[in-house]
Amino acid sequence: MKLLEGIRVLDLTNVLAGPFATLHLALCGAEVIKIENPVEGDLARKLGIVNEYNKKLMGTSFLAQNANKKSLTLNMKFEEGKEIFRRMVKESDVVVENFRPGVMARLGFSYEELSKINPKIIYCAISGFGQTGPDAFKPAYDQIIQGLSGVMAINGDETLNPLRAGFPVCDTVGGVNAAFAIMGALYFREKTGKGQFIDIAMLDSIMPYMGWVAANLLIGGQQPVLMGNDNFTAAPSGTFVTKDGYINIAANKQEQWHDLCDIIGVPELKEDPRFKERDTRKKNRKELTPIIEEKLKTKDTSCWTKALNEKGIPSGEILSLESALSQEQVKHRGTLKKINTPGIGDISLFNLTAKFDKTTAEVETPPPTLGQNTEDLLKQFGYSDEDIKTYKEKGII
Repeated sequence: MKLLEGIRVLDLTNVLAGPFATLHLALCGAEVIKIENPVEGDLARKLGIVNEYNKKLMGTSFLAQNANKKSLTLNMKFEEGKEIFRRMVKESDVVVENFRPGVMARLGFSYEELSKINPKIIYCAISGFGQTGPDAFKPAYDQIIQGLSGVMAINGDETLNPLRAGFPVCDTVGGVNAAFAIMGALYFREKTGKGQFIDIAMLDSIMPYMGWVAANLLIGGQQPVLMGNDNFTAAPSGTFVTKDGYINIAANKQEQWHDLCDIIGVPELKEDPRFKERDTRKKNRKELTPIIEEKLKTKDTSCWTKALNEKGIPSGEILSLESALSQEQVKHRGTLKKINTPGIGDISLFNLTAKFDKTTAEVETPPPTLGQNTEDLLKQFGYSDEDIKTYKEKGII
């Protein structure tokens, strides 16, 4: 049995935050039906670095977020399309959408209306700012939220700031938050029999991820300090130059600091009043770093990581993305899985990264082509071949 076996999700989402949420549900075994417009489908189908795939409406951005899902095309501007959706809602568990607030209500599909059809339905709305408030109706993309949340303001150093994260972190975190909330709502429904409405805002979702930094300001009154690759909690803790590149070292504990001094050959620093105690080391890190790097530059990164890790001092190389994805630990964990995708070939996609000892949660089917499952699904919901033919002629599917 899979974690979400028997759960049906109607996925009306596009591009990233919503599809990332429903991807997690699909990997956990839910039947996720991606409802797309009949012309071009999810915008992500045309987004990606491989133009050939974009033309096939299978862009890399779409491929990354939509394994294990089914695709049904439906134009809900037609009354017949709306009726099809109502029938599906009646026999489903979850609806997920990431339109601007009010769009679903204008179509006649607010949570209040859908809950009349199915009182047990769980409805999750994902947006930039949430469904209410002074900014609710503003447009939002990931970088806009990165700026408004404070994320860009705390990244970088005095030479490069503000600085965005190198991937759409707010979209992704919003999707994780939505998946978490839906799982919680499913548990609540299991206990009470009641569905509910979930309001997810990307702005809300990202802020708690800055927990320590925000707490320093909210509780301690300390403004964020731009430290680049240094870790504000300890010293030496950050990125350092070696003979052949860079190394991350996190000597956060006093005993780790002592061991580091011995390993790199500067035992005298343990008693140096500038560096003896944790807080003074932090204040004097600009003096400490050059001393450490002078020693680190005598050997390759791999030599230092081996010596430091063996002594219990966390350290690691700074890998390229390609090297990171192909490292042995990632292979061992089964983080990625190859899946054959018709018209494209074998592609590597991320599995669910949580490991369960009694259930599987992994990529089993490739992302669907646009409308790939439309006919089968409509028949499953009781529509005849003649119905399907009529809907095609009208452009409803």
